[in-house]
Amino acid sequence: MPDGGSEVELDVAGAGLGPCNLSLAALLEPLADVRARFLEARRSFQWHCGIMVPGAELQVSYLKDLVTLVDPCNRFSFLNYLATEGLLHRFLIAHTDRCSRQEFERYYQWAADRISGVSWDHEVERVDLRGDVLEITCTGREPVTARNLVIGSGRTPSLPDFAAKLRGDTVLHSSEFRIVRPAVAGRDVMVVGAGQSGAEVVNHLLGGEVGVPQSLTWVSSRVGFLPMDDSPFSNEWFHPAYVDHFYSLSPERRRMLLDRQRMASDGVSESLLREIYRRLYELDALGRSRLSRRLLVSRRVTDLLADGDTGNGRLMAIIRDDDTGKIETCGADVVIFATGYHSEFPRYLEPLRERILGADGTLRVRRDYRLDWDGPEHLGLYVQNSAESTHGIADPNLSLAAWRSARIINSICGRPVYRTEDTRSTISWDGTKQSDQPADATITSDRVGVTLP
Repeated sequence: MPDGGSEVELDVAGAGLGPCNLSLAALLEPLADVRARFLEARRSFQWHCGIMVPGAELQVSYLKDLVTLVDPCNRFSFLNYLATEGLLHRFLIAHTDRCSRQEFERYYQWAADRISGVSWDHEVERVDLRGDVLEITCTGREPVTARNLVIGSGRTPSLPDFAAKLRGDTVLHSSEFRIVRPAVAGRDVMVVGAGQSGAEVVNHLLGGEVGVPQSLTWVSSRVGFLPMDDSPFSNEWFHPAYVDHFYSLSPERRRMLLDRQRMASDGVSESLLREIYRRLYELDALGRSRLSRRLLVSRRVTDLLADGDTGNGRLMAIIRDDDTGKIETCGADVVIFATGYHSEFPRYLEPLRERILGADGTLRVRRDYRLDWDGPEHLGLYVQNSAESTHGIADPNLSLAAWRSARIINSICGRPVYRTEDTRSTISWDGTKQSDQPADATITSDRVGVTLP
């Protein structure tokens, strides 16, 4: 992948360099005939640094790295990283099929430092259609032009409106936990949300590394603190064949399936749940702490109030019990919302908004992740991590990052650079017998819509 300069029209420009576009860059690297450049606002690669608590583990196999599932011999594989750094034997002794998120971030950083065509400190400001090219302008930089733009700006932390107006040192999203570093020692702390991030925050607080709270309240809107469904047949939803099957379904059916499958993506690792339970038991059985705690299920925080005219006093959460309909209040000094992420329409695409969004306000995403838009057909706009409603539960997950990047590359190049159309899965989603399924299949460019705010 040659590094396209500002005077050269690029074949591919990437907006943002998170894990998804880093995968794309790694798979483009061997292609000498593709001029690509990735524009990243930060000065170095960072991955969820705000929630990178000690001991946090990947929820997927380390083989689901930047490249391995489509190009196992690629030099940017996780195993090659371990071998290059002299860690391979010790890693295999220390681990089974998972590794820490901290180590995977170091792997990402290792790859990012070795990939050509990455422009750090380049914040994409706007994208315009200039004749027969896309013009990408970064803050304080000369514009670059490209025939294809891959949008990899990531998702935005979700905070309820009533919490967003109080955001600061005492009201924060879990993605800011290690950045804000709220004072918790000897204080009343509430964690809202019982997915993986919420559980990691709770476990970290119970460990006392940042000081022991006076009290801890953990609120879940679910019926319990539920584990991730990591069973083999549920993991078939993270297979390429299922992505194509899901894409072919009606919008109503897709919405229903996403709701039913949610715990395969948003549940908590069973090992982490066991660790939290063990810590809670030891606090009681061994009398190690006077920490007071409440674990609340089927509860929703519906409002958050700040005492005092200044808004800097104690916080009061309004909580609804879904089982009984009763309303209760709970005081806290610090409230941490582990309430997930959502996709937003990137501000830098505002000049193209009317060309990109359909009449119903949705992004129209093709099977190959290319947007259907009102622009020249030879210019491509592609999305990463923004198509869950059309491509299934695996879309925001790391599981198919390499496969999705490979499919985008094949579309851009107009040829099968990587094998992506292997439809042989254990479950016959279309009813075809396993022996009758072809190794490769032609995928049509159907169009469906993705809703973004």
